[in-house]
Amino acid sequence: MSHEVTGGAQEPETPNLDFAGTTPYEDYVQADVLTHLQHPLSDDPGEMVFLVTTQVMELWFTVIVHEWQTAAEALRRDDLPAAIDALRRSAYELEALNAAWKPLAKLTPAQFNAYRSALGEGSGFQSAMYRRLEFLLGEKSASMLVPHRGAPRAHAELEKALHEPSLWDEVLRLLARRGHPLPAAVTERDPAQRYEPDPAVEAAWAEIYAGDQESELVRLGEALTEVAELVWRWRNDHLVATRRAMGAKMGTGGSAGVAWLEKRARKNVFPELWTARSHV
Repeated sequence: MSHEVTGGAQEPETPNLDFAGTTPYEDYVQADVLTHLQHPLSDDPGEMVFLVTTQVMELWFTVIVHEWQTAAEALRRDDLPAAIDALRRSAYELEALNAAWKPLAKLTPAQFNAYRSALGEGSGFQSAMYRRLEFLLGEKSASMLVPHRGAPRAHAELEKALHEPSLWDEVLRLLARRGHPLPAAVTERDPAQRYEPDPAVEAAWAEIYAGDQESELVRLGEALTEVAELVWRWRNDHLVATRRAMGAKMGTGGSAGVAWLEKRARKNVFPELWTARSHV
């Protein structure tokens, strides 16, 4: 028999423990790479938490960018079910991203100061993957490519993303194809420019939300609204954690710190989805 019987219960079979090279798990996940990417620059034990949490956030940014690109591609081919599925997956991922603030959310100024100098000129606004996430939301800015001139791959990816339609651009082009009278200034705009709200887009969403509540477009609108709310929560969680850790001091990397985060937190993602609700 391949297993022993003890007290009438069958012991599970022993898994294969002998591999010629690394384990299949390691080959697939590359855990050894991930768990050796941490190089603290101070003696404070809290720096390890900060470093790992930030790296985890970068991984979630990567997944969310992948989902939104998948959704944008599906919208281009008028495949709303695939787009909505990707958006809904990204909502779960945004919840996990937001939960990643918990290890850092209660830092006191003294705790943060213990390793803040290790960051040097480093700051979260320099994250190339987070910038791609913002570009997909329509928050375009050519100046945000400047910090990445020394990293050719990141710069090329960001430049490509700058000139591609955002997720919101693809949504609005879909609405126009579905018969909603959106002006050329919306559907044919330069995608490298930051998106500005348009009353015709607000009117289109008001009409959609006043109609059949089971329609594909209402379901799309709600999936986008969930994404927008979770991005807003991310920004606010970032703001609150920063306030607790450093008050109103200048941020790392020369940023305005809390003042800059407050400005970001006031902005609505997919703005007309919110303002249209006042007209339904």
